Parts: sequence; structure tokens; C-alpha cells
Amino acid sequence: MEGSNQNTFSFMANTLEPPSPSTLDPEASSSSSPAFSFARLAECYPPGFSRKVFAEVIGTFLLVFVGSGSAGLSAIDASKVSKLGASLAGGLIVTVMIYSIGHISGAHMNPAVSLAFAAVRHFPWPQVPFYIAAQLTGAISASYTLRELFQPSKEIGATSPAGSHIQALIMEMVSTFTMVFISMAVATDTNATGQLSGVAVGSSVCIASIVAGPISGGSMNPARTLGPAIATSSYKGLWVYFVGPITGAVLAAWSYNVIRDTEHPGFPFSLSSLSFKIRQGIGGNDQDAKNSHRCLV
Repeated sequence: MEGSNQNTFSFMANTLEPPSPSTLDPEASSSSSPAFSFARLAECYPPGFSRKVFAEVIGTFLLVFVGSGSAGLSAIDASKVSKLGASLAGGLIVTVMIYSIGHISGAHMNPAVSLAFAAVRHFPWPQVPFYIAAQLTGAISASYTLRELFQPSKEIGATSPAGSHIQALIMEMVSTFTMVFISMAVATDTNATGQLSGVAVGSSVCIASIVAGPISGGSMNPARTLGPAIATSSYKGLWVYFVGPITGAVLAAWSYNVIRDTEHPGFPFSLSSLSFKIRQGIGGNDQDAKNSHRCLV
């Protein structure tokens, strides 16, 4: 980082606040003013936003390609890829993608994560539809790629309830809650340990998928389920993988906001912002934190 002996790799997304009426020209402050509308549009979709959306397409493509691909190979021949190996692959791809595109888009790669962060005002609502569209595009593209690669087998890692839909629903809620709760801790709380934040999130995915796999498939991600479902035209229990992960993610984000320690922040931090710190070395100061790379998580 410039001007510091500390190497800090920071992921941060500020919720975009509208300009104060006192700073605007009275005529431009009208909601019908073209100047005001353009200013609001620029705030919601800043320069470089298209790069973030494209990064989400790539990130989700690789997430589904590796996660679903390893699960599909395990179903085809467990001697090639074990179920444990498939769970490890799913967690590892999350980890490496956080370090790869986190500084660009924040590496959401999951509609439930985007909705949860927006629900607790850590991510701008106007950007959510574009992120979800990018995530679904990446997931569907990866699923069709796997279908072509694995022919004639139709096993491409699709997730469906192994037992009842209620059992799968509860498991998806709890596993997604686990993942997002840990993500909220390391991504939004400056008091949390940040050196291995990406590893913490990836490990939470791995742990949750090991437990949830035999019951629900351990999706924790609507895009991860929808992509293979469309590619294989198999929609059994699809609603479970929308309701479960989204509910679990929103509950996790809300829960961590409730227990967050706001009395002793590590450095000036706004509740309307989302920060994901990976600190390397020691030292640094407040100004360095403000000038570090900013992006969405």
C-alpha cells in the first residue's frame, strides 16, 4: 500500500449515500431534474461497475464449474473424486476466487449473499439485480459446459433433496447461515481477525457442505443449484434452494449485526459500509485504510 510499510489488501464496499440537499443546487435537487437523475445514476453505477459485473460472471462460472464438476465426477466414479474431495474442492474454489476477484467485485458469486448484504445496508440495492444476473449467467454457462464435457453421463453435480423437502430446507438454511455468519464477521467487522479471511470463508463453505451434502447436496447458493437444474431439465425441490439459502443468509447477516461490537472499533468504520481486510505485516494507519483498494464483498 502506498505510503505505508504495511501491505494491506482491503475489500471494501460503501453503501452509496445520496448527496445532501444542501450541497445541491435548489433547481437540481428536484427529483425530476436531469442533472439530479444523472447524479443519482452515477452514484448507483460508478465507473468500472461493468468490470465488477463481468468479474461476478467469471467468478460464478469457475465456482460452479469446479464445485458442480467435482460433485458430478464423484457421482460418476467415487474412486476418481470422493465426496470429501468434492466438498474440499467447493471450499477451495471459494477461497481462491476471493483472492482473485475480491478486489474487483467482492466475489459474492451467490445471489443469497448479495441479497443478505443489501438487506442489512452493506451493499447498494440498485446493484443487486445486475449482480444476480451475472451470477446466474456464470452458473448456467458453467453447467452447460459440464454437460458437454461429461457426456453421455447426465451427472453434472445437480443438487436435490435426498430426503424430505423440509429436511433439505432446514439444512440449507443452517449451512448457509453458517457460511454467511462467518463471512459477515471477517468481511464487515474491523475487530475480527483478518489475516486469513479468505481461508475462513472458504473453510466455512467446506465444513457446511460436508455436513449438508448427504441431506441437501450442500448448495448454499441459488445459482449453484439453478444452473445444473436448467442444464439437466431437473427441477426437483428447486424452491428449497431459493428459500433456504436466502432465508439463512439474511438471518445470518441480521444476527451478526445484532452482536457486532460497535463500542471498540479497530479504526473509524461506518455501519453503512462493508470492509473485508486481509492484513499482511504490522503497522499502518487510518489514512492508509481509507486509501486502500475498495470493492464489494
